[in-house]
Amino acid sequence: MRPSPVISAVGTGALAFGLVLAMSPGAYAATAPQTPVADDSAATMQEALARDLDLTQAEATELLEAQEDALEVDAEATEAAGDAYGGSLYDIETQDLTVLVTSADAVAAVEATGAQAEVVEYGTEGLAEVVEALDAADAPEGVTGWYPDVASDTVVLEVLEGTDVDALLADADVDASAVEVVTTDEAPQLYADIIGGLAYYMGGRCSVGFAATNSAGQPGFVTAGHCGTVGTGVTIGNGQGTFERSVFPGNDAAFVRGTSNFTLTNLVSRYNGTYQSVTGTTQAPIGSAICRSGSTTGWRCGTIQARNQTVRYPQGTVNALTRTNVCAEPGDSGGSFISGSQAQGVTSGGSGNCSSGGTTYYQEVLPMVNSWGVRIRTS
Repeated sequence: MRPSPVISAVGTGALAFGLVLAMSPGAYAATAPQTPVADDSAATMQEALARDLDLTQAEATELLEAQEDALEVDAEATEAAGDAYGGSLYDIETQDLTVLVTSADAVAAVEATGAQAEVVEYGTEGLAEVVEALDAADAPEGVTGWYPDVASDTVVLEVLEGTDVDALLADADVDASAVEVVTTDEAPQLYADIIGGLAYYMGGRCSVGFAATNSAGQPGFVTAGHCGTVGTGVTIGNGQGTFERSVFPGNDAAFVRGTSNFTLTNLVSRYNGTYQSVTGTTQAPIGSAICRSGSTTGWRCGTIQARNQTVRYPQGTVNALTRTNVCAEPGDSGGSFISGSQAQGVTSGGSGNCSSGGTTYYQEVLPMVNSWGVRIRTS
């Protein structure tokens, strides 16, 4: 039985993904250095990977290097698969990249790039259609969410014990063989009261996700929509800003535009005095190692388990979240998710804790880049 994700809100306005902060005893505090300098050495991300994935320092270094190479192969293999592309999987133990295809005719082209190929029935597009059908259906209260599991080529439907999903599947008009029902023992809720990067204030207190500019090139940052509605004022140090965009439910995102004294960096705080640089927003394949920063539990790592998960929080349903096995706790909401030096997303919610483990979801940054014209700072 799996625990299901939790989500709770702080501040005013619609909920969204971001870094909510309210320091609790023993929580980490991230403060801006006078001259921020990235530290991408083996004593940073590798240490966290070694700790959380039970690796040696050498194995952690090898994994990061192999994963960086796999990103390039994945791009080539995706192009080679063409319309038959069905998703990508990366195995951190074997360091094998598998590209899924919906036609056997694409296998040779994919394998020619150096990736392994596997033929599946649905793939990402087919599973996305199942997810969309479930999104449009009337789900009973005991259903906590659903997500496409490309490894098993099914959509996993998470429910509280005793929930009957027959009516939901009939309403969605989906093939039952494409759905795997999994029982969970907790209803989802938001993480709240935490600092991810630097603190900012708007009647409550929240945290910066990634430094970014809007479509007009004005400075700001991505953060949680639940921290403020459009027009909510923000102070951060001696700077000021305003919520230019804020979305929830459906998605979980916000952009705060600076109105004075905003100086952007391409850094993510590890909450220990060191910083990881952000050099891009390339989406890592499912199975890749990923790290998260948050004020309650600090710098934690794990792997990407699934994309396009629908999570039914009590405050509203959020679609297209990414599922990870990185642990988090209340107060870690909004923390930055990063794979290597590639920005991936911002913490939305989850379940479990960093004593027993858990599941944490993040909102991808690419929808903001593509839909809002936001540009994550990468230099």
